[in-house]
Amino acid sequence: MILLRRLLGDVLRRQRQRQGRTLREVSSSARVSLGYLSEVERGQKEASSELLAAICDALDVRMSELMREVSDELALAELAQSARATEPVPTPVRPMLGSVSVTGVPPERVTIKAPAEAVDVVAA
Repeated sequence: MILLRRLLGDVLRRQRQRQGRTLREVSSSARVSLGYLSEVERGQKEASSELLAAICDALDVRMSELMREVSDELALAELAQSARATEPVPTPVRPMLGSVSVTGVPPERVTIKAPAEAVDVVAA
């Protein structure tokens, strides 16, 4: 499941780190507690629009730019999620064996030669 608050927190953290600023600096400038800003960045708290506006002002970033970056990340996450959901589940290829009797060959390695290919059977 894709959580918007996690994506938003990741983008906020990157914006802050790009500027080389600490949580303390931004929280003080935005007038938000250090702990709360940390929880927002980690995606543990939902930020209100007022809080986002204060953080954006403190970072000198337009909210529309922030939301555009979040939207781009959301689109990528959705594509990745849908690709995983539609990938076929690989099925193991196993040779169809009936009763096979082999003498003089270590049981760990038996090669069965089919008309078009050779299939290695290795003991697990």
